[in-house]
Amino acid sequence: MEEMVVEALLFGDRQAQLFGARQIGHFSGKQRHKIVEKGIVPPLILMLSTDDYEAIEAALFALLSIAFRSERLACAYFIQERVWNKIVIAKSGAIQVLLDVLQCENELLVELAVAFLLTLSSCASNKLAIASSGTIPLVLELLNSQAYNSMSLQANLDILSILHNLSTCHQLIPSIVSSGGVATLLGLISLASETKTAGEVIVEKAMVLLENIVSSSRIGLEEAAGTDGAIQCLVEAMEEGSRQCKEDAVAILLLICESCRERYRGMILREGATAALLQLSVDGTKRARDNAKRLLLLLRDRSHCSPKNKQPKNILLLEHVMRQIEQGVGERAGMSVAFLEEMISKLRT
Repeated sequence: MEEMVVEALLFGDRQAQLFGARQIGHFSGKQRHKIVEKGIVPPLILMLSTDDYEAIEAALFALLSIAFRSERLACAYFIQERVWNKIVIAKSGAIQVLLDVLQCENELLVELAVAFLLTLSSCASNKLAIASSGTIPLVLELLNSQAYNSMSLQANLDILSILHNLSTCHQLIPSIVSSGGVATLLGLISLASETKTAGEVIVEKAMVLLENIVSSSRIGLEEAAGTDGAIQCLVEAMEEGSRQCKEDAVAILLLICESCRERYRGMILREGATAALLQLSVDGTKRARDNAKRLLLLLRDRSHCSPKNKQPKNILLLEHVMRQIEQGVGERAGMSVAFLEEMISKLRT
């Protein structure tokens, strides 16, 4: 069967190539590696380059089958050659062809192309090639124009995962930022927050990516801090998001405030962040608790603020609560749950 598939893809007509491409999905990982060595990747990529949607679909499924988990199998069977299927596919010109597929009008093909691009982007050797091909602005455009419209939830998550994979190569973060990535993520977080079920998953994924960008890049941090509505968006996520989302949101706000306390302290206070921070300082994850307390201390400290600036009306209450936190939250500190809830309620008024 392997020889038949190779023959069909290399020398067959349209029907033979369709048959060959569809058979690849039934092969074992070892079989797929063998046929890759016999040169079946280039004809599959040529199938992607046509206007034949049926051929494109068959080729995408075949290439996904070849690429999936190929690193592990390559290490098991081809240690000496060190040839990984994902690298072979990328070097055969698949990336640019995939970008063309991403711009077609067939939603299924777009989503398959996104899934395939995600698989390729998980390989470190492919990241620079993927970014230099123009992938970043194109996938961001898909998020901007199609999120919660026609693309599936999984396709949106796959795009966020592509961007996350690329962001782990720190030299690519400026490209993500300059292509509008920070504004797109903030917009997605704000939009997705309105959808409780699917939205929570999107918000978590987008927030993790945003934190990775701002914590790894000064330009990313400045872009996030300077984007209109960013602080409001992060405070809302900290108030109403999932446990993971709250942890990431407070981490980003802490980075923003630390970057320029004089500028951002008042902005964070005006958005009413103190109640959510207080809540997190008590019942968040360990990382969220630590970051919330650090941020509360930054918000409390007025030594770097101009005496001419009017302090927020809740600052004295915040001072009182912070003294309680410094003594340790719990029965030993004499701060009961009822007291805590009362303070949070007052801070939110």
